[in-house]
Amino acid sequence: MEIRKENKMGTVPIGRLLASMSVPMMISMLVQALYNIVDSIFVSMYSTEGLTAVSLAFPLQSLMIAMGAGTAVGINALLSRSLGEKNFDGADKAANTGIFLSFCSFILFSVIGLTLARPFFALQDFSDSQGLYNVALIKEYGVTYVNICLGASVGIFMQFCFERLLQSTGKTVLAMFTQLLGAVINIIFDPLLIFGYGIFPEMGIAGAALATVLGQVVAAIVAIILNLTKNKEITIKLKSILRPDFNTVKTIYKVGFPSIVMQSIGSVMTFLLNLILGSLTIVATTVFGIYFKLQSFVFMPVFGLNNGMVPILSYNYGAKNTERVKRVVRLTITVAVSIMLCGLAVFELFPEVLLSFFKADAATVALGVPALRIIATPFLFAGFCIIAGSVCQAIGNPFYSLIVSVCRQLVVLIPVAFLLSLTGNVTYVWLAFPIAEITSLILSAVFISKTMKKAINYMEENKEN
Repeated sequence: MEIRKENKMGTVPIGRLLASMSVPMMISMLVQALYNIVDSIFVSMYSTEGLTAVSLAFPLQSLMIAMGAGTAVGINALLSRSLGEKNFDGADKAANTGIFLSFCSFILFSVIGLTLARPFFALQDFSDSQGLYNVALIKEYGVTYVNICLGASVGIFMQFCFERLLQSTGKTVLAMFTQLLGAVINIIFDPLLIFGYGIFPEMGIAGAALATVLGQVVAAIVAIILNLTKNKEITIKLKSILRPDFNTVKTIYKVGFPSIVMQSIGSVMTFLLNLILGSLTIVATTVFGIYFKLQSFVFMPVFGLNNGMVPILSYNYGAKNTERVKRVVRLTITVAVSIMLCGLAVFELFPEVLLSFFKADAATVALGVPALRIIATPFLFAGFCIIAGSVCQAIGNPFYSLIVSVCRQLVVLIPVAFLLSLTGNVTYVWLAFPIAEITSLILSAVFISKTMKKAINYMEENKEN
């Protein structure tokens, strides 16, 4: 009978372990952010209406990502915890059941993308008194983009799942490779398919969507191959995938569901805020879309750090190693806050340069410079809040993170933004972001304190068991 060795997450010093687990993910996340930005840059070179359409499509894409990433968080936490407890059968069930759930998610969002794209864009209403945009063209571009990105979303769901299986067992370099590969393919095919070079036809916005899907599919295929050939700590079988364990489904979604809801709330927030901004000026929705692309370059490394932390934290919590749990939380928060401070400095000092990447016209620059500076202010707190939320999900009450997200984005941000929009001055609307983030900071501090205290008590009481 095969004997599985003690995983490195229980033995390697925390600083070196967090670096080895997180740095590859941070690099791959940076590349992901880079290709998101490059994608939008190419689209902006093709058409301003195209850039606005892609920005307005973001809530539906975000909803899809929420499902894939949230399910992957649940798989990651359960698989890592099972390995820490030496429950190898549970780890295999987490992997195989997770694959089944990811495929079901693809079917759901394929139907959404093919049937609801046009009704979604029909709901959009803009103020364009200056006649700067072709509104009908924006909506057509948006429908095309969503039809392709959601309708052919099998790649992104399989990529999420199989990359997290690699991460959960400490093989972050392999996960990084698949993400880098997908990003590079997207970057290469964006100009080829958008503008039409050589043998490739000019496809415009459809080309941007196809390049995205192509990168995701290739990355997913490579991730599947790497799991089957390199990931010996789990056993993937088609029979097990087709016969999911429903207790495992419950456990995965106990952790993953709050993450899905939290990110879905972000999708709802973006949609509602676009409506608020669009009622003032369509230029504001373009600025908001540009901000989302730019901020990903700051947030993605923190999410990569976060993804590296979760399996370490879950493993050592399962192994009841109190000191390692405390050290990884402290170190991750310190690094996350440092990254966000660097991002804050860039947004405050160079907003014009950031906007120039997207061929921003005079109206967009005039509105965008104060917007970027104001919205970036809460970066000061966001790093701590992100890590605190993941700690609560991995070893505590996952609904704490849900409460924080609901309060920040729906209870505070949207109502405050709406009230400020009544002034008729769009610059005031951006103030809703720092106001909401202060709420998030207070709640996050309370919840992580409760979670750590409870987790430490549990580990100390059960060390001998």
